[in-house]
This record gives sequence, structure tokens and C-alpha cells, in this order.
Amino acid sequence: MSQLPNCPKCNSEYTYEDGTLLVCPECAYEWSADEQQNDESEKIIKDSVGNVLQDGDSITVIKDLKVKGSSSVVKVGTKVKNIRLVDGDHDIDCKVEGIGPMKLKSEFVKKA
Repeated sequence: MSQLPNCPKCNSEYTYEDGTLLVCPECAYEWSADEQQNDESEKIIKDSVGNVLQDGDSITVIKDLKVKGSSSVVKVGTKVKNIRLVDGDHDIDCKVEGIGPMKLKSEFVKKA
């Protein structure tokens, strides 16, 4: 179960989702999740199917990926453990068994 943010107006912890909006039942304040994400300094990174990724998660590669500067390929179905989220174009830092340290894009993985 995901942890919803507290209400930005009254700081109530009893917020809930209503479609694309977040709602506070105590003060009736409504705001979009996008507003909340812009307020937070931490960027939320999601996999190819929309699951939120966190440091230490295990992921599975969903597409054959060529390794730049090498003839190696990360095959579809390769499981990668203990990922680390970073800022930038490639937002996952990890070690792929048999290949070594790599940076991956979250659009080519799914949470295992």
C-alpha cells in the first residue's frame, strides 16, 4: 500500500485519492498529485508499468539492451537486485551479473 502525503493545508494524515485528485476529508481541500510531486524535492521514478521504484528494489529487464561500447547484450528477463535511483537521463544505477556496473532507464524495466 502506498503512503499518501499529508494535506498541505491542514496537515491531516487521512488523505485519500479520488480519481486524479487527492482529497482531505477534514478540511475538504483538493489538490492534484502533480502539484504534490512538484512541491517535493525528491523525484518519483516509475517502471514501465507504473510501479514506483525505490532504492534496494529488484527489477527485471523487459527488452534486450545493447551495452554501449561492447558487443554484450542484457537479455530480456535478466533480474537485477539492489538498484539505486539517481538523477539524470538514465535513472537506475545497478550491477548486472556477468556485465558489471550499468545505468538503466526505468522505461525498460519492471519491478520484480
